[in-house]
Amino acid sequence: MKALRFHEYGTPDVLRYEDVALPEPAAGEVRIRVAATSFNSVDGTIRAGAMQGPIPVELPHVPGVDVAGVVDALGEGVERFAAGDRVIGFLPFAPDGASAQYVVARVEGLALAPTSIPLTDAAALPAVGLTAWQALFEHAELQAGQRILVNGAGGAVGGYAVQLAAAAGAHVIATAGPSSRARVAAAGAHEIVDHTSTDLLDAVTEPVDVLFNLASIDPERFDVLAGLVGDGGVVVNATVWMPAPTDPARGVRGVDMYVRSDADQLAELVSRVDRRELTVDVAERVSLTDLADVHTRSAQGAISGKIVVIVDDSLR
Repeated sequence: MKALRFHEYGTPDVLRYEDVALPEPAAGEVRIRVAATSFNSVDGTIRAGAMQGPIPVELPHVPGVDVAGVVDALGEGVERFAAGDRVIGFLPFAPDGASAQYVVARVEGLALAPTSIPLTDAAALPAVGLTAWQALFEHAELQAGQRILVNGAGGAVGGYAVQLAAAAGAHVIATAGPSSRARVAAAGAHEIVDHTSTDLLDAVTEPVDVLFNLASIDPERFDVLAGLVGDGGVVVNATVWMPAPTDPARGVRGVDMYVRSDADQLAELVSRVDRRELTVDVAERVSLTDLADVHTRSAQGAISGKIVVIVDDSLR
């Protein structure tokens, strides 16, 4: 089969589109014929070698933690899925991923794919959808009537966070630039702050219950923004290179979150997609052979929104 992988850490030039052996599913695994994967910024971070401590991949490595595809073969003891099932999943970071024609996956991390959107587009859901869900409902314990500030709402995770928070009955304040403002508004934000022209400290005049940070900001600025959280509130941070501020004197919790695979949560997200309660927003679709260019553009800060990487368009 064909796969995109890297044999050494480095710039996007290390990515090679080449022949690799067809993987065989072990007990409790299925093999998936990949319709699509997606690009996540962590893919570039891993490829560059900046995550060797927390994510020790074995080289050569196939990136791609999101998968949408069709079950092709079953490992021993698998009863939850059958050959031909259309599935999606969030794969572990360290093993080979879904930037390939086939990938193996544990059944515990998979859910049936949405039926209301193309299977290829469904690859845009798992990692970022689960990140938003876990941030809001596990870590922040968001409730109806609360106020939440989503800092960095113009990205893929931010879009899901705004949709889910609004659907939960929260008042959503979101930051967005001119290029993403319309998308964030469509997601359901009640207030939008243009971070390119307005200081959040001037725009947010009442305390929020939750600050969900998705933006690359310096720690000093993060500490200042955490002051917008009212007593007893929570700061949830999805950027791994700096800790979430805490304020024990005011009862403000700080949570540094790391997304995990959860098939039940993923199934709930799928159900909401099929009920037209959650929109899967795809900014761009590229072929697997063009994925190296996506890595390059990401390193240049030239990506906005979610990019789906199509492996087999016949599986739409």
